[in-house]
Amino acid sequence: MESKQKNRNEIPEEFKWKINNLVASDEALSAGMGRINDRLAGLEKFKGTLNNAESLLKCLNERALIHEEFSKMYVYANMRLHEDANDAEAQANSDTATGIYTKMLAAQAFIEPEILSIDETNLRRYMKETQGLDLYSQYLENLLRQKEHVLSAEIEEVLANAHEIGKAPDNIYSMLDNADIKFGNVKDEKGNTVELTHSRYGALLEAADREVRKEAWNTYYDSYWYLKNTLAAAYAGSVKKDVFFAKTRKYDSALDSALFEYKIPMQVYTGLIDAVHKALPQMHKYMKLRKKVMNLPDLRVYDLYAPMVKQIDTNVSYKEAVDTVIKSTAPLGEEYGIIAKKGLEGGWVDVYENKGKMNGAYSWGAYGGHPYILLNYEGKMDDMFTVAHELGHAMHSYYSWEHQPYIYSDYSIFLAEVASTVNEALLMDYLLKNNSDKAMNAYLVNTWLEHYRTTVFRQTMFAEFEMLTHQMAEKGEPLTLDSMNKLYRGLNEKYYGDEVTIDDKLDLEWARIPHFYRAFYVYQYATGYSAAMAFADKLLNAKDDTAAGKYREFLKSGSKDYPIEILKQAGVDMSQSATVDSALKQFGTLLTELEGLI
Repeated sequence: MESKQKNRNEIPEEFKWKINNLVASDEALSAGMGRINDRLAGLEKFKGTLNNAESLLKCLNERALIHEEFSKMYVYANMRLHEDANDAEAQANSDTATGIYTKMLAAQAFIEPEILSIDETNLRRYMKETQGLDLYSQYLENLLRQKEHVLSAEIEEVLANAHEIGKAPDNIYSMLDNADIKFGNVKDEKGNTVELTHSRYGALLEAADREVRKEAWNTYYDSYWYLKNTLAAAYAGSVKKDVFFAKTRKYDSALDSALFEYKIPMQVYTGLIDAVHKALPQMHKYMKLRKKVMNLPDLRVYDLYAPMVKQIDTNVSYKEAVDTVIKSTAPLGEEYGIIAKKGLEGGWVDVYENKGKMNGAYSWGAYGGHPYILLNYEGKMDDMFTVAHELGHAMHSYYSWEHQPYIYSDYSIFLAEVASTVNEALLMDYLLKNNSDKAMNAYLVNTWLEHYRTTVFRQTMFAEFEMLTHQMAEKGEPLTLDSMNKLYRGLNEKYYGDEVTIDDKLDLEWARIPHFYRAFYVYQYATGYSAAMAFADKLLNAKDDTAAGKYREFLKSGSKDYPIEILKQAGVDMSQSATVDSALKQFGTLLTELEGLI
């Protein structure tokens, strides 16, 4: 019997997020976007007046209010689309919201060039003497730092108008991957014919039956190979877009542009890659152990997600996952747990997969509302860790929105993966401490090693691929299907070592990674993981509430300072390679522990 995805209306309401808490209805969305259009036209009156402190303050306040109001609409429109990419009305609303966002960028394009034309001495005097303008001090100081990369008002307006065009590669990929691509049917472990989907693919790769894993993997990748030239053209366009904007803004490279905004030293990125390269022998050792324990003649990529420890029932209901995750957050304080439980059970989360729903998981939302979490929950142990992960993001947003003004309410991407991974570390510690079964402990340690493999090693490999493809474009080298496949194969061989047989189809894996269309994001999974391990160590070994208090202050910080500084204030220094080295050293410790358990 064939198992099919459910339609959206077949999912019980208790397992859907309540996005009407953000915007009341599609009709309210339409009316709100009309108001935003009118207010954007009003920004015009500030042109040529910003050399006056009072006018500057009014302009910045008006822009912040427009952004704050529109952010709810933009998030709502896109989350509606993420519920079901086949919903024509949701597609139209998302397109309209994107168009208004582009219009908003164009309408405010004059502001920063005009601010930077103010004599710096006068600007600093305004900041000091004008009541209310001091709120913008961090923003203005950061703007002064970026002065050489902010262009004339005319060019800024052109670049703002080009924003929507620049999103085309990402939009093309998203529609291919969420709406158009079909994977066909495969057999599950019970011999049932099931429709292969993004979410179900992950579950099938964990099957004990190798033939099930192999069929799922081959069927999944066959669909991408069918679209290989389109996907190669889309990604090459995305890379060239990044290079164009970086070059136009006078950055040394696309990577330099991505790091500059938040004052992340280049050494943090390149140092991460170097540190992981040095730790690759440990990864190769882990692959050798996996091959031995699984008793396989050869180890393939579709074998890497299957548990090494057999006959362990890891099925976890969503309710069980929520209860366990909440208990594991005890080191963060009672308040944290109360807020988290209320959110997970009260409309923050869209739990289950349905036709057209965006695959994967994320946390999103808008200032003035509560956070939201998208899941595609299948009941696997890894799904429980996903709940913990996305809850970390959501609580980071909750605390930042509660304690920062709108302009500093959003935390940087560099900090985003810290809170999520701290929650995963606390969950793993809780599970290990509350279980006495040797086989289950082996399973959990193996799971934690897999988190290291997929978050630190794998994401660093992705980061290296992104760096190299952008360097190729910057040198004028062609980004073709063959050149990118060759590059990706070399990285897989380097990171996995001789113990893993690399199938030819894996050469195209880069084409199905959505984060590649938001360049230089993925390295922050690895740096965030390293910072999180440092926080978790402090929290789990604390003798009082001091560590938890510092950590909650970190969650409340938003973007009131540069991310490296925010982490330093909380006691974690990411500018030092020792933080990454310490996390990678723990991987070796866990590997030794696993060898003893099996």
